[in-house]
Amino acid sequence: MSAVAPVLRVDRLRKAYGGRDVVRDLSFAVQRGECFGILGPNGAGKTTTLRCCLGLTNPDAGTLELGSRPIPQAAREARYRVGVVPQFDNLDPDFTVTENLVMFARYFDIPARVARARVPSLLEFAGLGDRGASRIDALSGGMKRRLTLARALVNDPDILFLDEPTTGLDPQARHLIWDGLKRLVAGGKTLILTTHFMDEAERLCNRLCVMDNGSIIAEDTPRGLIERLIEPIVVEVYGEGVREWAERYARDVVERLEVTGETAFCYMHDAGPLQGRLGHAPQLRALRRAANLEDVFIKLTGRDIRD
Repeated sequence: MSAVAPVLRVDRLRKAYGGRDVVRDLSFAVQRGECFGILGPNGAGKTTTLRCCLGLTNPDAGTLELGSRPIPQAAREARYRVGVVPQFDNLDPDFTVTENLVMFARYFDIPARVARARVPSLLEFAGLGDRGASRIDALSGGMKRRLTLARALVNDPDILFLDEPTTGLDPQARHLIWDGLKRLVAGGKTLILTTHFMDEAERLCNRLCVMDNGSIIAEDTPRGLIERLIEPIVVEVYGEGVREWAERYARDVVERLEVTGETAFCYMHDAGPLQGRLGHAPQLRALRRAANLEDVFIKLTGRDIRD
């Protein structure tokens, strides 16, 4: 019995702009019914990868299949079963909330009466149940973002591409969307997600990869990455004079030490030896916690800001 084909297959994808490789020899596969995350700093190649997968950007090399259809050759047909949340909202300001959803449904040849019947559940999903008659310019930035997500579901897609879907949302709205996305996965839909929120990736993704400089540098489950690539205990020590304290009292009792600004990040398997050293600087404060996906991300990609 043959294995089930992935819903998205990327094999040795390459894309360059101006002689610079933005995506380099990239390969991964996404299985039906999972949430697959693509993480990376700004400029890592995430959005270009998504655009190539959707047939919106032609690759320079490599092969892609979306829903068992070759991309970009059959991209139009493949996108009928796909929903997309772009990085930036592109709602039509001339239409109401409901009209935006109904008009967008035309791209999928969905009759207006069918689209209108779907509107209440879509708005409920996005926490906009009472805003159907509102104009777009009357919505907050967070509401527009949630409407963009609802719009991506208007064709009841099998596969959903989400490019930083909760950017600009407050914590309450983020949790609302997280719960909705979890329900979509539980219902058998496939999600491909890019995000800068590591807690979002850790909560939602079954598997994920970390990209940097156009290449995948790690791939696993969130828990698998944490267990394989980072020390399990982190003690953050912060305050004035932390750099001097860390060099004198912490470096020889921790497995890895990073000091940035007024914070020392101490990574280790056993925090006991470090505890006594904290008494040498009573002005400092300390927070002990378990390692998380953000620690892995920083270790792999560094702490330098990417613009």
